[in-house]
Amino acid sequence: MELTLLGTGTPEGLPRPGCPCAACAVSVGPRARTATSLLIDGALLLDLTPGAVLAGARAGHSLAGVRQVLLTHPHDGPPVELPPGLPAAGRVPDGRELAVISGHRVRAVPMDAPGTGYEVTGPDGSRLLYLPPGGAPAGWGSPRTESGVGAVGQRPYDMVLADVLGRPEALARLRASGAAGPTTDVIAVHLDHDVPPGRELERRCAAAGARAVPDGTTVTVGEYHAVPDLPRRTLVLGGARSGKSVEAERRLAGFPEVVYVATGGLRDGDAEWAARVGLHRERRPASWRTVETCELAPLLVEGGPPLLIDCLALWLTDAMDRAGAWDDAVWAGQGQKELRERVAELVAAVRATRRTVVAVSNEVGSGIVPATASGRRFRDELGRLNSLVAGECEHVLLVVAGQSVVLKE
Repeated sequence: MELTLLGTGTPEGLPRPGCPCAACAVSVGPRARTATSLLIDGALLLDLTPGAVLAGARAGHSLAGVRQVLLTHPHDGPPVELPPGLPAAGRVPDGRELAVISGHRVRAVPMDAPGTGYEVTGPDGSRLLYLPPGGAPAGWGSPRTESGVGAVGQRPYDMVLADVLGRPEALARLRASGAAGPTTDVIAVHLDHDVPPGRELERRCAAAGARAVPDGTTVTVGEYHAVPDLPRRTLVLGGARSGKSVEAERRLAGFPEVVYVATGGLRDGDAEWAARVGLHRERRPASWRTVETCELAPLLVEGGPPLLIDCLALWLTDAMDRAGAWDDAVWAGQGQKELRERVAELVAAVRATRRTVVAVSNEVGSGIVPATASGRRFRDELGRLNSLVAGECEHVLLVVAGQSVVLKE
């Protein structure tokens, strides 16, 4: 199948009319995006949007051969006029299949939000899945059964077009069910102003194993497109409230299983700390499993799904507690030696791990000198720990004011 993306934005388009935000301000020229609309083999149009005829002409395609127009979601904006010659637009009931005169088969996929997804099989047997804005397949997330779309053992889709950045868990569900595999070409659509265009958009898509393309792009379904692999080991550095934890979580949001390693634990009687922990838990996907421990080396050595470690600064606090490193006399005796051995064990485990790992740590030492010897000791040891772990990671990011700067790639 040949697919032309007449638009790749949200229903409001990008830039949004009248929006003064920074992302909209730079979404001009090739970075501008109209509402997502797909033209398949010149015969099937998914989502009728304003200016569809002009968008097709700009992409070098006419809509004169369109035999079926299908909608995926309610249209809340101004009425869209049906261009002359096009068949009336409609929606296929959930679970029903439609045979198009062009030889395509379309099956409606139930969503967990208002709208309809469409599985399209071309005359050549290639298959794509198109999801509406803000939608994810309902009931998916485990190996597919007859109640899901597609029969048990059916091969993964050749292409998936979805709201990857707005609903990353939708992609995780597809991967968990086997509907999306390593060779599935994932294209991010329904793009909004929440993510700045350009390199930041490319980086976030790549972290999800997806890609974004400009409006008017024509692609071949089933043609393999390599997407940069997520590095096996990533270190995310940042100051307090910099957004480093959100960045780390975002990098694994498209994975069906993640083990979240919380090194902070609980503190009896500390309501404020409990509230902080609760906020972290609430924003994690329900499919993630949480392990509260500072025993990181065994987790890194054993196999399993990706690890998100948050954070190394709290791990170091625990390690210094165990070594008695806060006491000057203990530090001068055995404390320093015990801590260095524990750090070396962790660094060796990071070097040897075969799991995908995203670790979070605090960046320290930006000019402020702690007033106590123990404070200066912690600052120095955390700086050393960060340097050692960064040396074993393929990818290192520094998050400042919510903006990610690549330090190593």
